[in-house]
Amino acid sequence: MNITLRQLRYFLALAREGHFTRAAEAAHVTQPALSMQIRALEIEVGSPLVERTPQGVVLTPQGRAMEAHARQVMTSMAGLEQAMRQPGQGGRLMLGMIPTVAPYLLPEALPILRARDLSRDLHLREAQTDRLIDELSQGRLDAAVVATPPDTDGLVAELLFRDHFLLAGSRDRIAGLGTARPEPRDLDPGHLLLLDEGHCLGDQALEVCGLGRRTARLDLGAASLSTLCRLAAQGMGLTFLPQLAARQECAAAPGLSVVEFPDPQPCRDILLLRRATTPAGGWFDELAESMRTAGRALMPASPAFPHPPAA
Repeated sequence: MNITLRQLRYFLALAREGHFTRAAEAAHVTQPALSMQIRALEIEVGSPLVERTPQGVVLTPQGRAMEAHARQVMTSMAGLEQAMRQPGQGGRLMLGMIPTVAPYLLPEALPILRARDLSRDLHLREAQTDRLIDELSQGRLDAAVVATPPDTDGLVAELLFRDHFLLAGSRDRIAGLGTARPEPRDLDPGHLLLLDEGHCLGDQALEVCGLGRRTARLDLGAASLSTLCRLAAQGMGLTFLPQLAARQECAAAPGLSVVEFPDPQPCRDILLLRRATTPAGGWFDELAESMRTAGRALMPASPAFPHPPAA
């Protein structure tokens, strides 16, 4: 057999996306190019690997077997690539980070990484959690910073720090709550501003309040936390603001006020993921400690954030 890594990569993209167009977009190729490689792979193995249905693409029994073997091959290749790169020692370090962490943690972490010679050739991939986990599993990333524990076999999570949620809104809206430290479940769901589906922060905020997306009537589908904060500062509603981002967002939106929730305060765990086959020592431990140091600098024990005037 003369099966290429390109064919396996395209096939795994198709198996994951279940649609030729989406798979081509994920693989950054045209759909005809992807279709041609899939067809060549089917010819090489001597049987159909996918079935085309009106709803999309499903794998044949041979396709499911091919998927399992292809993942093993790509995992082995990822190990080889990682060993050759020697990240953190002058080689390329591929780091993924979710959008509700990257703009706040990375500027603080970069000087620390430079001091430890971990950023000589640092490449950052900012994307939502599912995409980062997928790319980490496939070996296209060396590590990823997320806020949702992985449910994928073969990944290990290292806790970096705990990031508490604050309630953010205009001074009038915060003062109108009638309490200095509101309970999350007492909030009116019609006043909540959320991130697009797929952003774990929006889902975590709803979980804290015991709500679903259909309950939150002001779900504007904002793509960034900064957009939500500016809307909240203008009195459009309330939003959950991670303490990690509070200093930067309050400075950027002068009309934004924040209050803490009562104990036990809702929070999210910021995690550094690696493949189970990646050794925990060396560059990975140094990277984790650098991120922890940056997190401590951004979240002192008694943060001085602007609060609304007393009612």
